[in-house]
Formats: sequence, structure tokens, C-alpha cells
Amino acid sequence: MVTPGSLGPPATEPTDGKQAGQPLLDGAPSSASLDTLIQQLVPTTDYYPEKAYIFTFLLSSRLFIEPRELLARVCHLCIEQQQLDQPVLDKARVRKFGPKLLQLLAEWTETFPRDFQEESTIGHLKDVMGRIAPCDEAYRKRMQQLLQALHQRLAAQGQGPEGLLGADKPVSYRTKPPASIHRELLGVCSDPYTLAQQLTHVELERLRHIGPEEFVQAFVNKDPLASTKPCFSDKTNNLEAYVKWFNRLCYLVATEICMPAKKKQRAQVVEFFIDVARECFNIGNFNSLMAIISGMNMSPVSRLKKTWAKVKTAKFFILEMDPTGNFCNYRTALRGAAHRSLTAHSSREKIVIPFFSLLIKDIYFLNEGCANRLPNGHVNFEKFLELSKQVGEFITWKQVECPFEQDPSITHYLHTAPIFSEDGLYLASYESESPENQTEKERWKSLRSSILGKT
Repeated sequence: MVTPGSLGPPATEPTDGKQAGQPLLDGAPSSASLDTLIQQLVPTTDYYPEKAYIFTFLLSSRLFIEPRELLARVCHLCIEQQQLDQPVLDKARVRKFGPKLLQLLAEWTETFPRDFQEESTIGHLKDVMGRIAPCDEAYRKRMQQLLQALHQRLAAQGQGPEGLLGADKPVSYRTKPPASIHRELLGVCSDPYTLAQQLTHVELERLRHIGPEEFVQAFVNKDPLASTKPCFSDKTNNLEAYVKWFNRLCYLVATEICMPAKKKQRAQVVEFFIDVARECFNIGNFNSLMAIISGMNMSPVSRLKKTWAKVKTAKFFILEMDPTGNFCNYRTALRGAAHRSLTAHSSREKIVIPFFSLLIKDIYFLNEGCANRLPNGHVNFEKFLELSKQVGEFITWKQVECPFEQDPSITHYLHTAPIFSEDGLYLASYESESPENQTEKERWKSLRSSILGKT
């Protein structure tokens, strides 16, 4: 995946009587009308938009126009400008234009396959390609290959993380189960490096299903110049499922720590997760790292003073990604991992899995801090160039193949092991180490009453 670099010139001058803004990059206006930006996407016999422009505009355009409508307009402009509706075509002209059109459609379907889920969009593809196919039989064959690849991508993405991993609604413990029926993570995997590898496997599998468009659709607001309805809704399922996975891992860590009856065992579990977190850091799996740290920082865990007294806490503080300074320590570590990925000599060195919640937060503030349109109605393309840099980098990272062999028994446990509810965590924590103040005593009494039916 590319991110914005030098961009080519627009195919034609603006036709709406308004000049585009001053170029932000080579050929990329800082602002322009939507019509001008659409025109710049359309290839001609001697012009093809830069990949960076294609990605940036296709990513951001859905804030203003639905993909199926954008495709219809692009196809109409191609037919009109290349005179593809004439009974006799200029074959020499079409042979210059045809490969460029195919390339645009290939990039679009490869990067944003979900834009082509509706049958009408496939109809637009077949229509425009059917017009140039008589000029060269290779066009028809290439189009068949493109459609086949598209269907494969859509089929693969249809097997989303819920279907593959099946644990977005795991069983929740309200109380500690009998030891005879409870399985512990340490009984399934006692090696921190192995568990860090399997967590990385889960992370990359989940990330694989997130499309770049979900980052934009998560923050879609009503376009003031469009209808009163948002362009999209309910199209961020994979993104939301990934956030749920992070939350599940937090609760799983806290559950595993609060479950043992003896503080020595609880301390062993804490130290194990500290070691797992360090291995995640070394791998470049920052999302699992932050989930583990968040789980250990949850109040039911952090209040276990007798347990923490038996833990070698010095190594834990090394891992602490302090949120002060806008996560400065984490951002420094992420930049280091990103640089390592660019110069990697092995697939293991390419792994960069960012702290996803913070990435979403950064994109949210970018979206909220800059208007989509300027007062003159132009699209604020400068904003979307920055957006595409952030999303494009993420897409590069998520395409890395996991170099670690999957252990189904471990990943199955990670996906399906029962976890405590929040109340269950507090009750387990109070049963492990008695309440220390009146507030805790009152909460413990309330939980015992509501969960155990005891007073």
C-alpha cells in the first residue's frame, strides 16, 4: 500500500468556474471541488493518476459520495471522454487508454474490494470494459481475471473474525468455578515467548479483515452539502470486532490473575504476563502489550497488594507505556519498530502491530480537528492527505504474513476461555484479599448479596 508522494497533474482544468487550491504536493491541490477531484482520478490516453492520489481520494471520497455512485461517474467520464459510445471506435486511441483503465480498476478492487459488493457496481465494470474489449481480446481476459480476484477477496473477507474466531460473546464467570473444572492459561502454555507468538498470530489474523475504508466510515458525519442522511452505517464490523478482542484480552489477563486462591500462584501469573508483555514488545506487537498492561492495571488486580508484594516489579515498570505526554514512550517505541520494519531482513522484523485504540483516537482527533469542506465548498484535500498517511501505514503493517506457526490449542483458549465480568473480577479480588476500607467492604457486601445471594 502506498501513501501520498508526488502526485500527477489533473486531467483537465476545473469545470465549475472555481480554481483549485494551491498545490500541497506536486500536483495535489490542498483543496478543490469534488468534481475536480473526480476528474483527476479518471485516466486518459496520456495521463494516469499517481497511486498515492488514487488511495487518498478513494479513501476519503466516501465522506461525500457513495462508492457505487463514484464508480458510475468515473465510468461515464471514461465513456464520454474516450468516445466509447460511438459505433466505430478509434482502436489506436483505445489501446492507449485501455491498459490505464484496467490498472485503475485493478487498484480500486484490490484496495477497496467492499466497494464492489453490490451487483450494480459489477455491472458498471462489465459495461465499460465491454466497450473496449472488441479492440483487444486481452482486455476481456484481464477483466475476467480481475473479477475472479475480486470475488476471492470478497469471499475471504466474508469469513470475518467472528466466523473464524467465534468468541465475541464468551462465557462470563460471575464467581470462581471449582478448581476441578477450571483450566488455567499456564496449563495450556507456560512459555512467555510462545504465548507472545500466538497472540501475534491472533492480532494479525484479526487485522487482516479490517479494510482501510472502515477508518473513515467509523467517523462519517452528515455532509452539509449532501442529503440529511449519513453516507454509510454499520460498515465497521471488523474494526469494532478488533476493539472487542483488545477488551477481551484485558479481561482474560485480569481473570487469570484473580482466579488462583493463593497469593504465591497469583504472583506467578503476574510475572508470567510481565514476561509475555516484554516478548510482545520485542516482537513489535504493541496491541497485545497494551492489553496485558491494561489488564494488570485494572482495579481488581492493582488492589492485590499482598500479591504484588511477591512480584519482582522492577521489570514491570520497564514495560509501562505511560499515557502522560500523549503516550510519548509508546510513540517512540512504535517509531523504532516502524523503522526496523522498513529495513527488515526477515519476516519477524517486519511485524508492527500498533496500539489500536490510540490509532483510532489519533484518527478521530484528526477528523474532528479539521473540516471536511472549506467555506467555499471545496473538499479539504490537505486533511485527507494526512489521513491517508496514517491509514496507509497501518494497511502496510497489517499485510505482513505472520512468521510464527499457529498452535490451535493456545489460540482456541485465547478465544474461548471464560472470563470474569467486571463484578465477578471485583468479587474474586475481594475473596483473594479482603477489603481494606469501608468503600470496598460495602461493595463486597453488595456483590456477595447480588451474585452469591449471601449477606
